[in-house]
Parts: sequence; C-alpha cells; structure tokens
Amino acid sequence: METIARTPLQLGNCIRQRRRELGLTQEQLAAKVRVRQRTISDVETSAEVRVDTVLRTLAALDLELVIRPRTKSSSRDIERLF
Repeated sequence: METIARTPLQLGNCIRQRRRELGLTQEQLAAKVRVRQRTISDVETSAEVRVDTVLRTLAALDLELVIRPRTKSSSRDIERLF
C-alpha cells in the first residue's frame, strides 16, 4: 500500500484501511499500541491526537511515515487543506 495522505482525515482513513486489511479490531490495535480503543477511534477519525501516538499506531500496523517534498498542486488545493 502506497498512499499519499495530506490531511488528518486521509491519514486516518489509511490507518483504518490497513487495520482492516490485517483483520484487527480497534480494540486489538489499541492493545498493540497500548492505548484505549477510543484513542484508535480518534486516530482514524482525525481527532486531535499526539504525534507519538500516530507513529506508534503506524508501527503497530507495519507502516512508516515518509517525509518528502509535496507533489505539485495548485494553491487552491493547498487552501482546501486548511
């Protein structure tokens, strides 16, 4: 899976998709990350969560965050993010 996530909602959707691909419930993933099920729900629905929680969640799903220059898009696309 290689997906570009530019918004918290897109990132949450990627995390949810991977969790489901692995056949994990939110409760099972929460146990792996050592957080409450509610926290996993928050990650998946783009609620405010700590960056370290997102990174631990990605690691538990065998995913990684890659930082790179943004692909070119219009300023209008960028404005829609905020």
